[in-house]
Amino acid sequence: MKRRTRTWISLAVAALAVFAAGLGILAPTAAYAAEGCKVDYKISAQWGGGFTGDVAVTNLGTAVSSWSLVWTFPNGQRVTNAWNATTTNSGDTVTAKNMSYNGSIPTNGSVSFGFNGSWSGTNGVPASFSLNGTVCTGTPTNPTTTPTGGPTTTPPPTGSVDAMETVAAMQPGWNLGNSLDSVGSDETAWGNPRITQSLIQNVANQGYNSIRIPVTWDNHQSKSAPYTVDTAYLDRVEEVVDWALDADLYVLINIHHDSWIWMADMNSNRTVVEARYESIWTALAARFRDAPPELLFESVNEPQFNNVDDTTAYALLDDLNTSFHEIVRASGGGNADRVLVLPTLHTNADQGRLDALSDTIAALDDPNIAATIHYYGFWPFSVNIAGYTKFNDEVKADLEGYFDRAYNEFVANGIPVLIGEYGLLGFDAHTGTVEQGEKLKFFEYAGYYARQKNITLQLWDNGQHFDRTAFQWKDPELYTMMKAAWTTRSGTASSDQVYVARTATVADVSLTLNLNGTTFQGLRVGTTNLVQGTDYTISGSTLTIKASRLTTLLGDRSYGVRGSVQAVFSQGAPWRISVISYDQPTMSAATGASATFAIPTQFKGDQLATMEAKYADGTPAGPQNWTSYKEFARAFSPDYTAGTVALPTAFWSEVNDGQKVTLTFHFWSGKTVTYYVTESGGNVTGSLS
Repeated sequence: MKRRTRTWISLAVAALAVFAAGLGILAPTAAYAAEGCKVDYKISAQWGGGFTGDVAVTNLGTAVSSWSLVWTFPNGQRVTNAWNATTTNSGDTVTAKNMSYNGSIPTNGSVSFGFNGSWSGTNGVPASFSLNGTVCTGTPTNPTTTPTGGPTTTPPPTGSVDAMETVAAMQPGWNLGNSLDSVGSDETAWGNPRITQSLIQNVANQGYNSIRIPVTWDNHQSKSAPYTVDTAYLDRVEEVVDWALDADLYVLINIHHDSWIWMADMNSNRTVVEARYESIWTALAARFRDAPPELLFESVNEPQFNNVDDTTAYALLDDLNTSFHEIVRASGGGNADRVLVLPTLHTNADQGRLDALSDTIAALDDPNIAATIHYYGFWPFSVNIAGYTKFNDEVKADLEGYFDRAYNEFVANGIPVLIGEYGLLGFDAHTGTVEQGEKLKFFEYAGYYARQKNITLQLWDNGQHFDRTAFQWKDPELYTMMKAAWTTRSGTASSDQVYVARTATVADVSLTLNLNGTTFQGLRVGTTNLVQGTDYTISGSTLTIKASRLTTLLGDRSYGVRGSVQAVFSQGAPWRISVISYDQPTMSAATGASATFAIPTQFKGDQLATMEAKYADGTPAGPQNWTSYKEFARAFSPDYTAGTVALPTAFWSEVNDGQKVTLTFHFWSGKTVTYYVTESGGNVTGSLS
């Protein structure tokens, strides 16, 4: 997106009155025929294959109580998602209808909505628009009968801030995590390199439209009144913000880890917490008073309060959010209508949290406020515990429920929602905590469903994903899937792995395709298209890879991934399927200190999915003893290069001393290994019996 090259196109289009009738469009029964209208259509952002459109409709005739706007794209463009309107595509023709909250347009009043769309070749402007069956000519068709009186509104002036449009234009977003928010002497305290302008520009080059810059102020603020913010640190924050604005990115800055370092004690230390908080926002409001509207402020990250019930916590957060709003708005300049972002308690979407924030927003009565929540997935799946190794219907339902609640509470009522952080919690331990294919399914669906709910996503990246010096993705496959989800859906499959036992006869293997609205186009190896009927067959959603092709891919059948094929669909990212040669994994007896104990393991090409731990009576052993399936990369951790499975201190600290534990290791091939361990006095004995 290049916001500074946006163009406005004012359309006052004359056309025959039969235009809408020819399309078969009927005015809704709750509306009256408009006798005149004007449409302003702007392409506010455009990038390879996608664009953002903003539409303002002015009613020049009789007041309407609901509306339907129809237009035809000239070059095959398609609307992929919209905000402040619901849209349907019928070939090249689009119908946009009002939401529950913006159906009324008085005489000379206006309504605005926006959308993201796809294009190829040429992104031409529609030639004509029709409102409730009347072609918009830019003037009333019967001015002598145009009613007078009643409330009137005028379109917002060019350049004015609109919260819904702003947050929509921020999609997709990226977090500059574990840098300026690091707790320590400076931004490198948590291991990331110093931020450079090249990094910011390269983030923009990846296609991101916004960047969230978390900032922790604790070590850069005096600890006594008046709690002055360090000027040099403000200068550094401003420098990074300016780089991001220069890269044509929307920017969000906040108060970050202070939320748990000192703000969490607000109930018992209210005077100090309020004074420190207000000092920071007073300094930020003054420093960025004249910054462009592409800079947004977020009051606080993941607010939490110690030793209070929810009712008290809601009141404390309301106090902070209200104070933040008053300070920023009172500072004037660009802050008078800058979009301000307010979080729920803990920044989650439990209904009580949403309701409390709704009350705050209603009391502030400010149209330029957005709500923010965070989403790290269904927790057992996100950290790979309790046997949730797959992106199943329960995991999907959790995502849908979370996004639906945010939509119903805020977006449907004209308040934009920004998911300021999203990802998988298991990434904090290891980016391989969730198996690759299941991980990709999660990100594909999250991107798709957020678009359906007009919610903007900002990826949490603390250095795990985008290399901050090489400017390359550490997992290009993940980036490709996320990028596709910005505008469309991608096909997936029941698995991204085909396991073939090393000494077994090679047979055909079938997988179920998840088409997700796409159509299957073919199978390929590299750039070579395979032959249907010879290399594979397709029947409905069942893809069968033939034994002959598998044999070729397996080669000498040494252990591990021997090759891969890609399922190609009509849109979105391809789906890689790895062909793996394996044998039954084996483990060996071992002894050692609990702090360093690891089980010698011959993986033989297989990959570990999860581990169960039980005492002899069948009850769960180890941490999280409500389940026998332990947390991946926390309670156990495979090392495929070293040939071990480590059981760290976190596991032994929750195991009964001297009591034998039965471990069952579940591998992705479907194989299992049973192993026995006993810890006594800090020493561990491991055996196969």
